[in-house]
Amino acid sequence: MATSLRRTLVQFTFMQLFSTTAYFSGCKFTLSQPINLYRKFAADYIFNGYQLLAPQQTIITDDKGCIVDIMPVQDAGDEIQQLDGLICPGFINTHCHIELSHLKGSIPEGGGLVNFVQQVMAQRKATEEVVQQAIADAAAEMYQSGIVAVGDICNTANSIFHKENSPIYWHNFIEVSGFVDGAAVKRLAEMEHVYRQFKKMDEQRLTSDNRQTKAEHSPTVYSPHSPYSVSKKLFQLINEQTAGQLISIHNQECVAENELYQLKTGGFLALYKNFGIDISGFENTGLTSLQSWMPYFTHQQPIILVHNTFTSQADIAFTREYSQSQKNSAAIYHCLCINANLYIEQQAPPINLLRANNCAILIGTDSYASNKQLNMLEEIKSIQRATNNNIPLQEVLGWATINGAKALQVKHVFGSFEKGKQPGIVHINHIEDMQLSAQSTAKRII
Repeated sequence: MATSLRRTLVQFTFMQLFSTTAYFSGCKFTLSQPINLYRKFAADYIFNGYQLLAPQQTIITDDKGCIVDIMPVQDAGDEIQQLDGLICPGFINTHCHIELSHLKGSIPEGGGLVNFVQQVMAQRKATEEVVQQAIADAAAEMYQSGIVAVGDICNTANSIFHKENSPIYWHNFIEVSGFVDGAAVKRLAEMEHVYRQFKKMDEQRLTSDNRQTKAEHSPTVYSPHSPYSVSKKLFQLINEQTAGQLISIHNQECVAENELYQLKTGGFLALYKNFGIDISGFENTGLTSLQSWMPYFTHQQPIILVHNTFTSQADIAFTREYSQSQKNSAAIYHCLCINANLYIEQQAPPINLLRANNCAILIGTDSYASNKQLNMLEEIKSIQRATNNNIPLQEVLGWATINGAKALQVKHVFGSFEKGKQPGIVHINHIEDMQLSAQSTAKRII
């Protein structure tokens, strides 16, 4: 491939030594400036999605950012953009609520999840202009900092206007909630209107979007909100609606969630009372929340477990046994949103426990309601701080790139530097000995 590419580059460069005049549709064009068919990038470190490459390598893309080749610098010719620090594939943010971006700074830190949920429900309404501007600003921030794909939670259709023409790939989880069995059918029907609007957008983009992502799957699916907000009947209905489809659920974000299922006690009882929710029909299982709800999913649904702040070894063992059973052998992913956990509960998730069990780990930013930025590198920095920099940077980068692409079912396009993919390229600066510094920032270069 290297010889073929060099021959092409030489031939095209020779052609550009001459001023060429051409006529198109009656218009005269003079080509006297070089036309670059390829872009070339080298850096102190290159992480390809799986591992660090050997030194002195070059990433070569076409003008649309598709990977053409990876070759030694000495074989790549001229016009190589040399960068300090590290380059890696674009980030995959597997958990976000972009529709809540207008809540930035509105909810005080450290109030606990039960209070946080009540604050979100009380403050989420705003004018259309405020909501749309906040969504646009948040999406621009994510794009510029290197995010190429997002698993986004949707309770409304507010984000469609921006997503219709977004350069970011969006996998939309249409979130369903309702903790009373008698209202389960109604609650699912209420979200069907939102679901249909996103499906219509999918169909329109499929006809106009030539990206390779379009043939894989539908990026819109129903998903349960959380164990404390979805009833047994509603879990069963969502199971039937999502056979074989990726779903996402907020999991074990606070102690009260486990207390609810184990003992029917804890902070959520006050929340139900405040909102007039009758839970007399709810029966505690004596098990943790995860062990209580996961058996409802029996149709080979891959599942993204989000937060997992109070997940135990017993829960992980249950998850592994369940995913290997006949009921649901699909993949299970654990998504970390560490800055949101610190913001709400002031508690980091059990990262080393998940690593010790070889869990498939992902990274998300959550929303501006519970975060100060929507920046994947800042999540990585917090993970490194919480684990005393004992996790190799390339391992965490893998969570943010190829693992996320696998989870969102777009690894054929994103997540790694491989020929034919269009993964985006992110530049991370201020790196020494493969360690981030407080000054490190991430910026999209493609």
